[in-house]
Amino acid sequence: MTTATTAPKTVMQRLLDGVEKVGNMVPHPVIIFLILIGIVIVLSAVLGAFGAAVSFERINPDTHEIETASTEIRSLLNVEGIRFLYASLIPNFMSFTAVGLMIAAMIGAGVAEESGLVTALIRKLVIVSPRWALTYILAFVGILASIAADAGYLVLIPLAGVAYLAVGRHPLAGLALGFAAVAGAFTVNMLIKPLDAVLVEFTNDAARLVDPARSIGLASNVWFSIASVIFLTFIIAFITDRMISPRLGEYKPEASADASVPDQGAVLSEQESRGLRFALYGLMGLLVVFLLLTLPSGAPLRNPETGELIGNSPFMNGLIALIMLMFLVTGWTYGIGAGTLRTLSEVIAAIEKSIKNMGGTIFLFFVLSQFVSYFTYTNIGTVMALSLSGALQAANIGALPLLIGFIVVVAIIDLLLTGAIAKWAIFAPVFVPLLMKLGVEPEAVLAAYRVGDSPMNAITPLNAYFALVVGFAQKYDKSAGVGTIVSLMLPYVVLMFVLWTALFAVWKALGLPWGL
Repeated sequence: MTTATTAPKTVMQRLLDGVEKVGNMVPHPVIIFLILIGIVIVLSAVLGAFGAAVSFERINPDTHEIETASTEIRSLLNVEGIRFLYASLIPNFMSFTAVGLMIAAMIGAGVAEESGLVTALIRKLVIVSPRWALTYILAFVGILASIAADAGYLVLIPLAGVAYLAVGRHPLAGLALGFAAVAGAFTVNMLIKPLDAVLVEFTNDAARLVDPARSIGLASNVWFSIASVIFLTFIIAFITDRMISPRLGEYKPEASADASVPDQGAVLSEQESRGLRFALYGLMGLLVVFLLLTLPSGAPLRNPETGELIGNSPFMNGLIALIMLMFLVTGWTYGIGAGTLRTLSEVIAAIEKSIKNMGGTIFLFFVLSQFVSYFTYTNIGTVMALSLSGALQAANIGALPLLIGFIVVVAIIDLLLTGAIAKWAIFAPVFVPLLMKLGVEPEAVLAAYRVGDSPMNAITPLNAYFALVVGFAQKYDKSAGVGTIVSLMLPYVVLMFVLWTALFAVWKALGLPWGL
């Protein structure tokens, strides 16, 4: 990592430097996950031999009925396990949705980047925004990016790095800012997103175990979510400006992989301005098309049964397609206006270039998909989650301490099981009824789950996009590794978790409404 400051380092900076040094001594991420695969295989065989198992109640994702289930550790070294190892190699990779999302997003992003649209937009943002506001704008937009599911990882994070580079700040600080915003606050938003519909439905199924007439709506956490977005925006910006940027110091372009930094002029050229106008026209045309596909009653992208647009609808389920088309259309129209990308052949060449550059990442995702599949098959994570939740449930403590303990348990489990829906399917029928009997409304339990499920996303290697962020970092610092990202994200994870939990506790203590 490049630093150029002569000021004495604080204790925290020295600690994070130590974390980075140790972390970067670990092997390549592919080797790490191969080692983890070996550990999972051996551990599953040992635990399976001892018959490790646990019984629990869960919500059936298909029928939404409460059912009693028993989960035992499944060995990967018995006959069935070996068959699974052999037969699932390709299905594991093909079902790893991060690959498809990444490729789809990069089809559009590659055109936007190659045409010069990304650079022009960032420079325009820098020109019109006060320097002090850039960090807050990027943090705010990063948190809201969860409306587009995982697309925020692929779009906002690299853009944050470019934006910081454009104003002469260390691009790794921008990447860290973007990663913290997109991953660390993933479950809250100012808008209703598809994830909310699933979490609310599971919450209602669990609440009806206590009160058959009890239910909450899609906006049941909207006030807390809006407050959380604003609160986390300031926290992320504060950490970036006061802790991350001072530690990184001045950026040295020679440390980057290509030892070059794009020239950033003070004003846009005439060609760039014309390109941005053309991009605006292209965006307006695309939006008109999508308005026709979404607004009328019975429109193709509405839910065919309920007619809803936000929530469980073709529009929200396929939002990555809109993201891809927005970048593709605006990138090409910008290229036509600016004279950088005129023909269809040039557009195809830009797409091929962006896909070609993802070769290493695709291979990493292949190995990662095997690990995730094997870990899920063995049920090791599920047994650990249920054991922790059972211990917390048995604790004879009050409602608020129990809620805070619940947040801590969810955060710990999130290091191993990153899927928000899968964990809530297990936790909801346990903690929603338990806390309702203690006088806690189900809205509060769901809000607590949102707090616990988010910050750890920015530090767990099981996050499908963690390795991708390492790749983004290596573009600006060829020596960057896993330790670099961990040391950058630790302050965000710790402070976001502690302060967000404190916000939740104050909100609960004051009896503020969670939503509509």
